Amino acid sequence: MLGSMPVRVLDDRYRDRVLAILDADPVSNVFVSSRVHAVGLDPGRLGAQMWGYVRDGRLSSLCYSGANLIPIAADSEAVRAFAERARVQGRRCSSIVGQADAVTELWELLSPHWGNPRAVRAHQPVMSTSERSPIPPDPRVRRVRMDEFDIVYPACVSMFTEEVGVSPNTGDGGVLYRARVAELIRAGRSFARIENGRVLFKAEVGAATPYACQVQGVWVDPDLRGRGLSVIGMAALVNEALRTIAPTVSLYVNDYNTRARAAYRRVGFTEVDTFMSVLF
Repeated sequence: MLGSMPVRVLDDRYRDRVLAILDADPVSNVFVSSRVHAVGLDPGRLGAQMWGYVRDGRLSSLCYSGANLIPIAADSEAVRAFAERARVQGRRCSSIVGQADAVTELWELLSPHWGNPRAVRAHQPVMSTSERSPIPPDPRVRRVRMDEFDIVYPACVSMFTEEVGVSPNTGDGGVLYRARVAELIRAGRSFARIENGRVLFKAEVGAATPYACQVQGVWVDPDLRGRGLSVIGMAALVNEALRTIAPTVSLYVNDYNTRARAAYRRVGFTEVDTFMSVLF
């Protein structure tokens, strides 16, 4: 049983209960679940607080409060409680992201206090697959080696800037972003097709649990787009991720990116949920 406060910061004593909520929806919750599986709930290790909403003495909903604000398994009552805590604390996140219904309501409550966002992406299909791709994979897509960091990093910056609208080198000069790119390479979760020192296709598995993983940063050299490199590249990544990382591969994509959505469907992905993102 938990105390009488409806929202409280959780610690490692609640790890099993938190993971039970997260892993009940392993695809939609893969990012937060991967963090908790890896480091637990101590805010110093997690890089965030995990807020828990208590109903009738039991933990029913969560909200990850760090660089991202992410409501999880949150109905209207829980969303209102999380919004009040976030409002009182003040904005510390660079985005609100998660299942569309909860994020929509959370943003409606916070927007009068947090000002204008840089972008609102109200409909982002979540897609997943648990089967090898029906498309023949690109045999030249492979895991990136650490000695190829300087080759791959500019492509990562280009992808991030296209997707988010600002360069990851802004602010700290790219220190944190470089560290994250290097971390994924060392973990064997950065994939690319590299020819003569040039990245033609690249993508990363940004989060992984025993149940699912999430692809991010899909990018094709602008001069080579429209030739199907993303389809065969993603087919290669999916097959390898299913073999060595997790039994389900997922991603989410902006609804207006019709070309990407069509490519992912060809690879074997189907839509399973809808996210929304508010970017600051």
